[in-house]
Amino acid sequence: MAKKGKNGNGNGKPDSLSDEDYEAALYDLQVELVKFQRDIIANGEKVLVVMEGRDGAGKDGTIKRMVENLSPRETRVVALPKPSDREVSQWYFQRFVSHLPSAGEFVLFNRSWYNRAGVEPVMGFCTPEQTEHFFDEVADFETMLVKSGIQLFKYYLDISRSEQKERLEARRKDPLKQWKVSPIDAKAMAKFDDYTAARDRMFVRTCHKRGPWTAVHANSKKRARLNVIRDLLDRSEYGGKRPELAKPDSRIVRVVDRTLLKSDFLER
Repeated sequence: MAKKGKNGNGNGKPDSLSDEDYEAALYDLQVELVKFQRDIIANGEKVLVVMEGRDGAGKDGTIKRMVENLSPRETRVVALPKPSDREVSQWYFQRFVSHLPSAGEFVLFNRSWYNRAGVEPVMGFCTPEQTEHFFDEVADFETMLVKSGIQLFKYYLDISRSEQKERLEARRKDPLKQWKVSPIDAKAMAKFDDYTAARDRMFVRTCHKRGPWTAVHANSKKRARLNVIRDLLDRSEYGGKRPELAKPDSRIVRVVDRTLLKSDFLER
């Protein structure tokens, strides 16, 4: 008999969710997101979502479902390329600043300044001193953002070693996903433990009052997408809100604290 995963079945994924149930739940949540954005625009609010996670964890797919029915004028997805020589010479956070939300905007970062806490030190793209300098500054940087009126939400999508392997292999075989294929994919699998250590260090060093982390158990793409949206809506106030729809599943989404770091919720 297959050993049950932490959320209900033999491969570590939550119990099955039918396509019909998923699409119905997603539709209701996307209607709520439209209401949410309507208030952002009307009230001149500034909302920023930082989406981080392991390679193959579903960041692209989650963001796609969040924004696909929102106003393109007031919604921006930011996925910055490798920094230029000029950007490398700048203050580390400088290249991100111009992409921050203005009044009435909803901005989502698909990876962010947290590259300096994850992929960069793991892959040797920065020095230990640069990473330490980042840790010294990031809470102050994010506090400035929040004090300026930006509503900050930070999510980390986590998947198991076996799930990552399955997804990255499927990506290489899919002709429609070749734009996602990277030489770093194979290294990501080989360095799974290093990324785990980097994740834990990042949580310890960068969770703060104005910028807490929310961890997402993302072995089920569908449940991860639904529960990231639910969590965002649950933590927000907007006109016409249906609170019964915005109740995240604690098996999937949890606020990061020291207790969580010692639990089996996060992948090892």
